[in-house]
Amino acid sequence: MYKAPRLRNRFFAAAALAMVLTAVPAPAHAASKEIIELQTQVQQLLDMVQRLQSTVDNRFGVIQHLVEQTADNANQMGVTVAALQQKINAQNEANNGKLDTVSGQMQSLNDSVDELKSRIAKLDKAVQDMQTQLQNIQTPPAGATPAVGPGGQPATDQGAQPQPGSNGSMPAPVVPAANPAPPLKDTFQAGLRDYNAAHYAVATSEFEDVIHFYPLDDLAGVAQFYLGEIAYRQLNFPDAIKNYNAVIEGFPGSPKAPAAQLRKGLALLQINRRDSGIHELRLLIQRHPQTPEAAQARTKLNALGIRITPPAASH
Repeated sequence: MYKAPRLRNRFFAAAALAMVLTAVPAPAHAASKEIIELQTQVQQLLDMVQRLQSTVDNRFGVIQHLVEQTADNANQMGVTVAALQQKINAQNEANNGKLDTVSGQMQSLNDSVDELKSRIAKLDKAVQDMQTQLQNIQTPPAGATPAVGPGGQPATDQGAQPQPGSNGSMPAPVVPAANPAPPLKDTFQAGLRDYNAAHYAVATSEFEDVIHFYPLDDLAGVAQFYLGEIAYRQLNFPDAIKNYNAVIEGFPGSPKAPAAQLRKGLALLQINRRDSGIHELRLLIQRHPQTPEAAQARTKLNALGIRITPPAASH
C-alpha cells in the first residue's frame, strides 16, 4: 500500500536532479559528446518517470474504484441480509403467535374435558356414598342382635309392644342414622379461623370434613386449597403439591385454581424441580393470563432469567 508513494518520491527526486543537471550551464570548453549523451539519457529518464507516473495513477484509480464498488456491494448485501432477517423474525413471531393460540385453545379444550371428568368422578363418588349410607341404614351393625320377646317378636323398652301394620306384619326396627354432616359454612369458617390462628391440626380436620361431606360444593375446592397452604407453611412441599394439584384437577373452575397453580409452581421450585415449576408457571399464564397470580408468575420467571412479556392490553 505504501510502495507506490515511495516509488513516486524516488522518481520525483531523480527528475529534479536531472532538471538541475540540465539547467546548469556547461562551460564552452567542457561541452563534449559525453554531456550531450548524458542530457539525452536524463530526458529519457524524465519521459519514463512521466509514463510510470501516469500508469501508477491509472492503476491506483482502478483499485480505488474497485474498493468503492466492493464497499457498495457489501453495504447492499448488509441491507438485504438485514431485511431478510427482519422478514424471518416477523414470520417466526407470526408462527409463534399462531402456535400459542392453538396451544391455548387445546389447553382450554383439555381443561373442559378434565372438568367434565372431575364432575363425573364426583357424581360417581356421591352415588357410592349414598349407596353406602343406604346399606348402613338397612343393615344393622354386626353383632347387634335384637332381643327376642315371647312369641319370637323383638322386645321393646318399657314393655311397649310394636304395633302391626295393616297387613298384620311387624314393622322393621328403627336403626339410628349415620353420623350427621356438620353445617357447611360454619365448618368452613371455623377451619378458616383456626388456619389464620395457626391451629393447623384443628383446621386440617375441619377442612377435611368440608371435603368429605360436601365434595361437590365450591367450598370443597377452597378447603382443598387451604390444606395445601397448611402443608406449604409447614414446609411439607410434596403434600402441598398434592393438595394444589387436587384443586387444579378437581375444581378447575374454583376461584382458587389460579392461586393453587401458582403455589404449586413455587413449591416445585422449592424442592429443586426447576423445569416442572417453570412449566406450571407458564401454564398458569396461558390459562389465566389476566389474573394477579399470572402477574406474580411473570415476575418470578423474569427473576429466574426467563423473559416473559406481559400480555397486550385489550381495547
